Amino acid sequence: MDDLTDVYNELIMEHSMNSYNKKKLSCADFCEIGHNPNCGDEIELEIKMNGDIIEDMAFSGHGCAISQASTSIMIDTLKGKTVDEAKDIIKTFIEMIKRETTDEKELKKLEDAIAFRNVSNMPARVKCALLAWHTVEDILNKNK
Repeated sequence: MDDLTDVYNELIMEHSMNSYNKKKLSCADFCEIGHNPNCGDEIELEIKMNGDIIEDMAFSGHGCAISQASTSIMIDTLKGKTVDEAKDIIKTFIEMIKRETTDEKELKKLEDAIAFRNVSNMPARVKCALLAWHTVEDILNKNK
């Protein structure tokens, strides 16, 4: 298990330091700011749609390694998905963080986002990991 934890930690650090998803989109359809007043994390999430498909996403802002990496990995996970697929993945991620689901088959759909599984053991970091996911959920629910 330790080897797997190390891989996940490396993935989180890689995304927090070198996120290629941290940029501005030239023509975003939706933009939403997510803010965590507890720690000051703030992200601006942009989405470019193509019909019902999330064609592209990007973010800007600042925050801790967990919030930045979670945002970047979320973008990789949701890009190319339909709105319904994205909502299902978001729901599963939130349930994983809140320890409401541990079903391995369910968690597979999270792809690299499963790296945040152990955040549920760190209550102070849960909001950091969920910031982007709640922000994108707001965008998708508002713009049906």
